[in-house]
Amino acid sequence: MGRPAIVLLSGGLDSTTVLAIAKEQGFTPYALSFRYGQRHSVELEAAKRVAEAQGVARHVIADIDLRVFGGSALTDDIEVPKHDTVEEAESSSVPITYVPARNTIFLSFALAYAEVVGATDIFTGVTAVDYSGYPDCRPEYMDAYAKMANLATRAGIEGTQELKLHSPLIALSKAGIVREGLRLGVDYSLTSSCYDPDEQGRACGRCDTCLMRLKGFAEAGATDPVQYQGA
Repeated sequence: MGRPAIVLLSGGLDSTTVLAIAKEQGFTPYALSFRYGQRHSVELEAAKRVAEAQGVARHVIADIDLRVFGGSALTDDIEVPKHDTVEEAESSSVPITYVPARNTIFLSFALAYAEVVGATDIFTGVTAVDYSGYPDCRPEYMDAYAKMANLATRAGIEGTQELKLHSPLIALSKAGIVREGLRLGVDYSLTSSCYDPDEQGRACGRCDTCLMRLKGFAEAGATDPVQYQGA
């Protein structure tokens, strides 16, 4: 078995691709997902399917209730924005689907998990090319967090662990991510990216992440295998 690595797994396109990349690089993945008060459980069901299909060493689902703070369309009684085109969804401003400090919170849990299992590597699916304006998906944020992380644990201070944050998708477009996943044999039918799926788990096709996902598959010359409402 390879060295252990923590992989943040949402069940979406990006994190599922990252899991496959970690495996290709010879790591033994320990998947970490979150029940954080998000609008639906569809993505967690997707994460479970992906973790099982890719054969992770262990899949932990941590409970955090970010609804106590609210402030996001994903954790509060705020309507998820819908658009007719991907151009409408693309914006330089931070969207209402941004969950305050979510990546910092998730990475802190991953840091604790890594110390427990003796991992020196954490993989995350952040991407800076079409990241929807989220401030905690930028390369400078990831670099700063990695520096902080090595000052934050007993293993780091004792010199037994030098943590590395891997963001293999950071410079890829959605089309590039899809191509990489297909090269690795990722089954994207197991995934879920939609911010506002229906009770059957079908994607809305009009939220920011649906539109960018569909654009990525189209530009990659592939068909998105998940079900969409009205399709």
